Amino acid sequence: MPVGANPKREREFKKLEKDFKQEGRYPGREEEVAARIVNKQRAQSGETRQARQRKKAGGAGPDASQPDLPIADYQQLTAAQIRDKLDGLSDAQRKRLRAYEAAHKQRKGVLQALEA
Repeated sequence: MPVGANPKREREFKKLEKDFKQEGRYPGREEEVAARIVNKQRAQSGETRQARQRKKAGGAGPDASQPDLPIADYQQLTAAQIRDKLDGLSDAQRKRLRAYEAAHKQRKGVLQALEA
């Protein structure tokens, strides 16, 4: 793991690497694949140097172009977490979430919940 990774990410890395070795996935590349996965998570969460620099510069990264969604951190939530947060949203907010979901992740469970 890169210097500066927090203990949580370090644990995730070690668990992924161990799981890959036990499952026989990515033979000889377990460490590399685990590091790539954890680094991608770090970048998406704004934990990397580049993400912090983009934030200081005004958010010119890929997250800046995404529309304001009525549920905070929508992109990082699971389908079950999203379904739990749908109560109390207006029809317009549901419509906006449905359009975003259909254009991006296309999770059937979320799309069905948004239509109900």
